[in-house]
Amino acid sequence: MCEQQNSISDNETPERDSITQTGSITARSSRGTIHCITIVGQIEGHMEAPQQTKTTKYEHIIPQITAVEEADDIDGLLVLLNTVGGDVEAGLAIAELIAGMRKPTVSLVLGGGHSIGVPLAVAAKQSFIAPSAAMTIHPVRMSGTVIASPQTYAYFRSIQERITAFVTAHSHIDPAVFERLMMATDQMSADVGTVVGGQEAVDHGLIDAVGSLSDALSALHQMIGPRDTQ
Repeated sequence: MCEQQNSISDNETPERDSITQTGSITARSSRGTIHCITIVGQIEGHMEAPQQTKTTKYEHIIPQITAVEEADDIDGLLVLLNTVGGDVEAGLAIAELIAGMRKPTVSLVLGGGHSIGVPLAVAAKQSFIAPSAAMTIHPVRMSGTVIASPQTYAYFRSIQERITAFVTAHSHIDPAVFERLMMATDQMSADVGTVVGGQEAVDHGLIDAVGSLSDALSALHQMIGPRDTQ
């Protein structure tokens, strides 16, 4: 009995370590094998965030996505989001990787998918948002020293155009509607932009459907399709 318990404990340790270190897990069932990654807190890019800040490190997520795409024993990817946003280039890099996968991918926004979390949410082949979740759409911001020159403003505009192009290409929202939501001045007292709730995000065509974890998993299993049995 002791030997059996030790064996079970040893088998569970890698999964527990994966959850602790990277917020990911691979779930296996008769319907298929799904790898789940979580993108939470602030998306950390080239600069480290303060120690007390909850972060998702892009150097952890990028290798995971690559491994999932290449792994023969993984059938699909589920992305769970509850993020305030963060590093723009890191977020876009992760979103581009997800969008470029051949395997089935589904995203689910829980709590919030704000700022650069918007491209991450729409990058999957099918996207869901919880009824109580929200998404903030606003122009690119930059903290720290900013050089007030035409080149700086051109750079900001270029980044914004890249984000808009990605979001509109991977969702059903009209570019003009997305731009209007981004530049709205009547919703946020100290900022420019718009906060949209779950159903509103669907009505705008930003997210495919309002749903829960079970809905996201059902959609993913439907994409995977029936498994061959011998």
